[in-house]
Amino acid sequence: MAISILGIINALIPKDRGSRKVARDLPYGPAARQQMDIYAPVEAKGPLPVVFFIYGGSWSDGTRRNYDFVGRALAAQGFFTVIADYRILPDVEYPDFLEDCAAAFAYVVDNIARFGGDPQRIALAGHSAGAYNATMLALDQRYLPARGLLGRVKAIAGLSGPYDFFPFDGRITLRTFGAVRDPESTQPVNLVQGAVPPMWLATGDKDTLVYPRNAVALAKVLREAGQSVTERHYETLGHAGTLMTIGKPLRGRAPVLAELAAFLHTHLDA
Repeated sequence: MAISILGIINALIPKDRGSRKVARDLPYGPAARQQMDIYAPVEAKGPLPVVFFIYGGSWSDGTRRNYDFVGRALAAQGFFTVIADYRILPDVEYPDFLEDCAAAFAYVVDNIARFGGDPQRIALAGHSAGAYNATMLALDQRYLPARGLLGRVKAIAGLSGPYDFFPFDGRITLRTFGAVRDPESTQPVNLVQGAVPPMWLATGDKDTLVYPRNAVALAKVLREAGQSVTERHYETLGHAGTLMTIGKPLRGRAPVLAELAAFLHTHLDA
């Protein structure tokens, strides 16, 4: 079995003591990867707001087990935090991974109250491909809008997300989206219409995998549409940095967790 570097890092990172895992391996569908874990503050007096966090991995890699440090960190900030696995390439193709994320979100809406979370106050968040998934759930009419669930989303936070990458010119994007008949429909920058939940778009200026221009482009479209958006650039961080500084050892490098939590509280605490 291949050893995951992120898995090793996750195991070594000290976890926030103000948090706990309240549920693990909850199935939201029949597939092995259609399961989720839920984290909560230690002193959870609900109902508390919810963060639905989607991890990245180029739509072909990743497991929720490696993001325990994220779930615990956000829970310690006062949020019920959900991290769900979803099916990935090559077992499925676009848009199946988005359908899984939408199904997991629907499960959270229906079930989070029994754990102490508030199904009326949920934020979408994600890193890299997970940030893409999070924005697509809200912007693409086939997902949360079609299910009547967009109103549950009070905020969206994207870390180092790809939002404007057509034409496809890289191995990852060609493999994931190259066969789509309407490729421009895969781009979040093309899907902003009507009211959109407030967005927080963070990027590392040293990111050479998902260039900062992605956040710049989506923020520009949102502003032009009269929507609320906060664009945050961290000049010392690369692609992984916006994620890893959520963990305890690297928080001093950039205030990602503090600023993310402040944004979420602003829109979830009402």
